[in-house]
Formats: sequence, structure tokens, C-alpha cells
Amino acid sequence: MKWLLPLLFATAVQAQSYPTRPVKLVVPFPAGSATDQVARLAGSQLQEALGQPFVIENKAGAQGGIAAAEVAKAAPDGYTLMVTTNTPQAANVSLFKKLNYDPVKDFTPITRYGTTSFMLMVRPDFPAHDLKGFLAHARGQPGKLSAGYGSAGSQVSVAMLKALGKLDIVEVPYKGIPQTVTDTMGGSLQLTFVDLANALAQQKGGKLRGLGVTSGKRSSLAPDQPAIAEELPGYEVIA
Repeated sequence: MKWLLPLLFATAVQAQSYPTRPVKLVVPFPAGSATDQVARLAGSQLQEALGQPFVIENKAGAQGGIAAAEVAKAAPDGYTLMVTTNTPQAANVSLFKKLNYDPVKDFTPITRYGTTSFMLMVRPDFPAHDLKGFLAHARGQPGKLSAGYGSAGSQVSVAMLKALGKLDIVEVPYKGIPQTVTDTMGGSLQLTFVDLANALAQQKGGKLRGLGVTSGKRSSLAPDQPAIAEELPGYEVIA
């Protein structure tokens, strides 16, 4: 499945003098998440280009739904923007019985920033040292391993791993991926899926160890990491 990372705002009301005052840039995930990093980079460049502050506001919770509902109700003047992902704009329709916003009607897309895959990560002392070994270990420990997720992309990554690998793993929801990283390092989780940029930083620092990427093929950013699809054909998640 292919997912987008667009910049949205409440409606398309723009004047040539825009902006004449600070702009709020809402992020539906915690500080340190991939979405947050993109927002801060974009906000800095927008501020430099347009001459007005772009203020980052993190509103995590409900898989991005809290932020989306707030932006949906904001004045339609272009001064409340959201850097969003497939999670609040697409997946939440299936994940929640009722949403306090309409992911299509309440927003106007401006631009797509990019895509990312995830990396399956464990502690450095995890018993298995490669993807094949991980699958064998997990199958021998039914119901004893827990996986944290903090977005629809990471949630689907866990669900597909369980389905295609025929694994019994406990799924634990979080407000964002940074918290799953912390708890995996601490040992209360045995595995998590981390967006590639953060995953590479954690691996370089020796805090977590990667076992495979969710893209259909190996990533040029992490060529030594196998694609999970090499062991589980058909596996692919791109956010």
C-alpha cells in the first residue's frame, strides 16, 4: 500500500499578502517523530521564505485524530496548517467507529512531502540476530512477545508481520513511535517498527538493532538491512 505525507489546511483562502501574522503548524504526533521532524524543517524554510513565524504545535493522541479535529474546526484562513500522514487522513476511517472530523471534506491538500518505510527493531541483546532467526524465535514464544505501535503505518507493519509470519505477538498502542522506542530500549516491549530516519539514528547509536525494512525491496539508505519481504513474500508498508 502506498501512503502520502501531505500538508493540509482548513480551507483554501489565501491572499497575495499571506501571511501577515504567525502561522500555526500542527503536528498530530509527538516531538521527535518523523512527522515532527518534517514539520520543523518545512516550518523553518517557510518562515525564511515568507517572513512570518511558523509555530510548531504537537497534538498527539487518537492516532492523530485530536490534531485533525482541531485543525478541521479552525478558521478557514490558512493560518492553521497541519503536517499530516495517512494515519489521520485515511486509516482512522477504518480504525475508529466515529471521527470528529471529515478527513476529505474538512481539508484541502497543498503538497506531498515524501514517503518512508519502517524498520523492525529490537534491543541489541535480543536472542535472534537476523530476520529468519527472529521469525523462528517468535514462533517459539507464542503470546510472549509484545510489539508497540504509534501510528497506522507502524500498526499495519505489526499486523502484517503477525499475519504473514503466522506469529502470536501482543500489540500495544502508543501515542507515537518515540515512546515505543523508549520502551523497547527499556525492555517492556520486545519489538517495534520505527520510521527509517529515526531507526538509522537508533541503530548508529547502538540503542536498538534493526532486523528488516518494510519496503518491498532493500532501501538504499540501509542496504545491509533485508526487506522483510525476503522472508515473508508480499510484505510491504510505505508511509
